[in-house]
Amino acid sequence: MTYRDQYVSYVNMVEERMEALLPKSENAYADGSIPARLCDSMRYSLFAGGKRVRPVLLLSTCDMLGGDIEQAKTPAAALEMIHTYSLIHDDLPGMDDDDYRRGRLTNHKVYGVGHAILAGDGLLNYAYECLLQHALSHPENLEGHVKAAAVIAQRAGVTGMIAGQSLDLLSEHMPAEAERLQYIHTHKTADLLTAPLLAAAWIAGAEEKTRVALTRFGAAVGIAFQIDDDLLDLEGDAKALGKLTGMDAQRGKMTWPSLFGVKEARNRSRELWEEAERVLACFGDRAWFLREFVQQLRNRTK
Repeated sequence: MTYRDQYVSYVNMVEERMEALLPKSENAYADGSIPARLCDSMRYSLFAGGKRVRPVLLLSTCDMLGGDIEQAKTPAAALEMIHTYSLIHDDLPGMDDDDYRRGRLTNHKVYGVGHAILAGDGLLNYAYECLLQHALSHPENLEGHVKAAAVIAQRAGVTGMIAGQSLDLLSEHMPAEAERLQYIHTHKTADLLTAPLLAAAWIAGAEEKTRVALTRFGAAVGIAFQIDDDLLDLEGDAKALGKLTGMDAQRGKMTWPSLFGVKEARNRSRELWEEAERVLACFGDRAWFLREFVQQLRNRTK
């Protein structure tokens, strides 16, 4: 199977599981079901497309480690719900105040600010509900699933992604500072790219040295991904990206190009992508998909 075919296969697995977990609701206020308007707003953003990078990382890593990929599908879908909630909230007027995401109106522009907040809250809480119910349905691997859920919660939480977002907001229009910038992007971006790797490792029952290697890989990929994102905001094509460019500068965001310049930002990105590839050497041929994954992310234009 080619890389592209395998990627599409993973995405299809995620889409099918998300559809099963969050089907359309026709109920206005029936007990035990999601109210229709809330469900519509949750689905609007969850099924808005995108590369499904994080769930694909979880499924492909589980495959690489010889785990049961069927057990990884619900955690992968739940992780995408968490990522989607963060995007909904990022776009709100109190955060980045964006009108477009993935080429169409953001959630709050369609459903209003109140329901966008609730859609984000709904996706976050429902993700953990799905994770825990899934863990209970696999008593033979209960510890693995609980630890997978715990690492996702931690990396997405108040010492992870949310911590990075908090400092990102506080740092707007402040002088750029290397240590602060590293902290922001380690947690705002890299944590939610490391979470699927470690969750897959726990589900597959991998040993500690494997988790250490995957943590290094996730950190390198996450920071490189964010540097490239900063560069795309500066130089990318708004139509291809599906959102306005030049917004980091308008908001006074602390970015790699603003601190180090475009040339040095590109150099640092290259070094980190190369580091990610070096880490994969310990997995040998089993890491063929992740190697290609790195190359595709590294060469992205949107």
